Amino acid sequence: MIPRHLYVHVPFCARRCIYCDFSIAVRRTVPIDEFLDALVLELEHRSEHGSANSSPLETVYFGGGTPSRLGGEGVARMVAIVNQFHSIAAAPEITLEANPDDVSAQNAERWATAGINRISLGVQTFDDSTLAWMHRTHSAAQARAAVAIARCAGIQNISVDLIFALPGGLNRSWRDDLDEALALEPDHISLYGLTIERGTPLARLTASGASALAGEDTYAEEFLLAHATAVAAGFEHYEVSNFARTGRRSRHNSAYWAGAQYLGIGPSAHSFDGERRSWNVSPYAEWVSRLAGGSSPEEGGETLSVSNRSAESIYLGLRTAKGYRAEAADLDVARSWAGAGWAAIDDETVRLTPEGWLRLDSLAAGLTGF
Repeated sequence: MIPRHLYVHVPFCARRCIYCDFSIAVRRTVPIDEFLDALVLELEHRSEHGSANSSPLETVYFGGGTPSRLGGEGVARMVAIVNQFHSIAAAPEITLEANPDDVSAQNAERWATAGINRISLGVQTFDDSTLAWMHRTHSAAQARAAVAIARCAGIQNISVDLIFALPGGLNRSWRDDLDEALALEPDHISLYGLTIERGTPLARLTASGASALAGEDTYAEEFLLAHATAVAAGFEHYEVSNFARTGRRSRHNSAYWAGAQYLGIGPSAHSFDGERRSWNVSPYAEWVSRLAGGSSPEEGGETLSVSNRSAESIYLGLRTAKGYRAEAADLDVARSWAGAGWAAIDDETVRLTPEGWLRLDSLAAGLTGF
């Protein structure tokens, strides 16, 4: 395995958001030393078993959870640990997911000094009452301040996360959120439609009738409004959920969508060597325990068949602006999409339109059979 892309999962959060089903560990006090010691053990284990090597990393992504909860020095130590086991390519993209309330001047300056050059900021909305409903720990004012603080520290590449299709009873204005985000002049915007995941607080609220998701029409209207607004502001809608200014696409996520090899470390992290996908145990305590005991943190894996890899290639191609170079039989299907306004076909390459992206799963299934 020769990964040039590394993902590090940092599971800690101050609280669980209403919609979250990620592998997280809610801690009042973050066990920084314990976590970093376990990271060293996993990287040592992978080095011994050939899953880590000295190939220069082009991208490193610290995700979660909330990696920014490690603070300035904790993140710097985490970056240093990665550098012990991997060389870093020239002009890398090194991303840190951060909550706005963790972005202090002291933290941001330490992150920048350590090598963080991109921040993915979990804003979600600029409406304070909606943030409280989401169980977020920051305010809209802190989100605005975080962007300015990061830039002042020298981190110029900033991505903003927003959530759309929220329950109508919240009275949140999606147009206002888009305008507020654009006013901050970010380099990248990621959008996520709210969904109900099993076992989350939102699932329980919905089951009790205390909350209801927006309907399909609202979902489509808000997605298309985001597309029109961001594109008019100079952003490229380069993947179904992502917009970027020129030269600011997420290089790390783009590697996933291109089918590149990647290494994932930390609880629940996934890795892919081009044929086999594997994943670590999800509970933080079990991940630590396995490594401390000299065992592998891997929970399972699967080797993709030729048909699996083909279907995945089609799906990943259709979700990006690059599109999918179709076979003759698939072109016949795609021409009907083009007639409906869901796709454009150019030199046998099929690219979905925003209206097509709203139907991504069903359209891809029509080609792959999955």
